[in-house]
Amino acid sequence: MVNKSYKWVLIALLSGAFFFHQADRALFGLLTVPIQADLNLTDVQIGWINTTLSWTLAAMTVIAGFFGDRFSRKWIITLSLMAWSLMTVSMGFVGGFIGALFFRSIATGVGESFYAPSAYALIAYHHKETRSVALSIHQAALYVGLMVSGILVAWSLGFFGGWRNVFVAFGVAGFLLGVVFIWALKDRKSGAHDAKREDADGKKEMRLSASLRAYFCNPSALFATAGFVAIVFVNNAYLFWAPKFAAEKFAEVGVAEAGKGVMLWHHLFAFGAILLGGVITDRFVSKMPRFRLGFQIFALLFGAVALVMIGCTGSFVSMLIAASVYGVFRGFFEVNTHASLFDVVPPEHRSTAVGLLNMIAFFFGGLSGVAMGALSQRWGVRGFEIGFYVMGASYVVAALLMSISFFFTFKKNRVVEV
Repeated sequence: MVNKSYKWVLIALLSGAFFFHQADRALFGLLTVPIQADLNLTDVQIGWINTTLSWTLAAMTVIAGFFGDRFSRKWIITLSLMAWSLMTVSMGFVGGFIGALFFRSIATGVGESFYAPSAYALIAYHHKETRSVALSIHQAALYVGLMVSGILVAWSLGFFGGWRNVFVAFGVAGFLLGVVFIWALKDRKSGAHDAKREDADGKKEMRLSASLRAYFCNPSALFATAGFVAIVFVNNAYLFWAPKFAAEKFAEVGVAEAGKGVMLWHHLFAFGAILLGGVITDRFVSKMPRFRLGFQIFALLFGAVALVMIGCTGSFVSMLIAASVYGVFRGFFEVNTHASLFDVVPPEHRSTAVGLLNMIAFFFGGLSGVAMGALSQRWGVRGFEIGFYVMGASYVVAALLMSISFFFTFKKNRVVEV
């Protein structure tokens, strides 16, 4: 039997893994300028590298979810962390577009895809009344990774010299954490109640068809997915292209300062919002089950305004302010992404549901990488501005779709846990 306090140890361990999950992903955006110059890549090629990563995640994450409902989540998480870390190391040795596409997009994407379905389901298994807070702490590691990565990259470039060594350093650190997981990470609790339930219901719950029905025949789960698609669509574009947009629009600021500014302030405010959002949600959702959903709709609508402001701003300072506001509403949404899905999907199907959620979101959300690259290559700074207007519009559409769940389907699809 797992000690009750372990549920918070689990959050600490998984937060460390998620830090590297996001820090490793942020490296490419932060180092786009030297990578592009060294490997002679066009903006469209950079866009395809980003989009292929998202599509690889989309293709593999549903398989990862299926595995997460049926096999040891501890070993899936551990091997995933070690695999993507090795691929990050390999990125430091590529010689051109094909190598970058394979090691950055395909190989790294396969490794990363197995993390989220098992990690979120394991957190939900150990946390019920504290679910939003637990998920908010775990999600906060994403922002720590994205914020600290900018500082670490600047330091690493000076200490190690060159972008290649930065990838190697980050990859080695992540792999060593994976080694720690072999002994420190524990799987789901195993008790008499769980054993009886598995004996009685195991065969039925293990069928892939049952998991697919729990997701695709569930309108509220599909509307929650629409919101996450918009989030991934915008996040991908911002992560990979905002530093270059800021550097080109405000050339007097400089590449390093522009990249640090749009990444640091945006993710700093998102970090604070996600911690606050978890506390707010857990406080009200028990009395108002639809509160979580309404909170996300609110975040999408106000986040759309901030995205438009980023695109049309006339000064670097106002861009940082708009990026910070966007970070607040991004954090308010993301703290509830998986909790909203778990509100309407039974526990035995949650890893598969997360896999399907990620598959759809990464496939359609990944289009923003190549779309933004094409816009910038054709119209330069104006293309980036148009891209941010489109991103704002995607938030509004997602908010309208999630409103259908709020008013019509959520009550019917809601799962009440005891």
